[in-house]
Amino acid sequence: MINIALIGTTGMVGETIRNVLEERQLPIGEVYLFASKRSAGSVVEFLGKSHTIIELTEENIASKKIDIALMSAGGSISEHYAPLLVKQGAVVIDNSSVFRMNSDVPLIVPEVNANAIGSSNLISNPNCSTIQSVLPLKVLDDLYGIKRVVYSTYQAVSGSGVAGVADLENETTFNYPYQISNNILPHIDSFEDNGYTKEEMKMIEETRKILNKPDLRVTATTVRVPIVNTHAVNINVELEKDFDVEDVKAAMANYPGITLRDDVANNIYPLAENADGKDDVFVGRIRRDFSLEHGLNLWCVADNIRKGAATNTVQIAENIIKERNL
Repeated sequence: MINIALIGTTGMVGETIRNVLEERQLPIGEVYLFASKRSAGSVVEFLGKSHTIIELTEENIASKKIDIALMSAGGSISEHYAPLLVKQGAVVIDNSSVFRMNSDVPLIVPEVNANAIGSSNLISNPNCSTIQSVLPLKVLDDLYGIKRVVYSTYQAVSGSGVAGVADLENETTFNYPYQISNNILPHIDSFEDNGYTKEEMKMIEETRKILNKPDLRVTATTVRVPIVNTHAVNINVELEKDFDVEDVKAAMANYPGITLRDDVANNIYPLAENADGKDDVFVGRIRRDFSLEHGLNLWCVADNIRKGAATNTVQIAENIIKERNL
């Protein structure tokens, strides 16, 4: 049995991690739920027991025997506490972006590159839209080789946490520069000097790292849309070799973590309502891009809080438990 710490347990992702842990029945011994001073002392039900939330402090961390720590409390918290937890002997799986591009920190989507975990005790969970995109890209890269990727994302307000949901529901602008209700914002995270947003650069850089293709040509436009949950990504891919569309569909249908919905004659394609509350990536609208010699378009949808964060984190923990016999 393993002792697990959940850090940032009261946020949207932290709550979902608890749900996923209960569903997937990991061999958990002791559970330590950490959050801010504001939430400390609150009681939550988890794994059939009442747990009192512990204030996140160095002293409280040091007093616990922690095997695996799942972190979803933001970059500054991760930057401070993750090294302390690793030094203490824990394996840390971090949802923030702070360590993702560090060369010595694996960036993991288990269906794609679980072997990259190796012996590392600090593992990063990728950006939500990157996670769902690299599953179908891995299928294509293994079969045909990928030369270039163009992302266009349609991202739900839950990607901004409870503040984003509140702006949509209340038609306010506390979290976004413009009202998101009845609107579409081509602006996620801050703009960089090159004209891209941080979110777009995350997708570009993380795709290269996860697929182990540092010179891959990738571009992205990330857009916030007025729905509560699930992200959609249109992916245009230039491949090294020619392909048969039906062969691509068959490969997608047989890949772990992908559900194929692609029967346009009957209006079957991935929708937000298909992915909401699910762990798979839903893929469809697979078709040839006739403007390129070996071009292909596809559409993928996933629950950004589950597969895009919580479920992927728990899957990494499952892999570590299995491979290290914890």
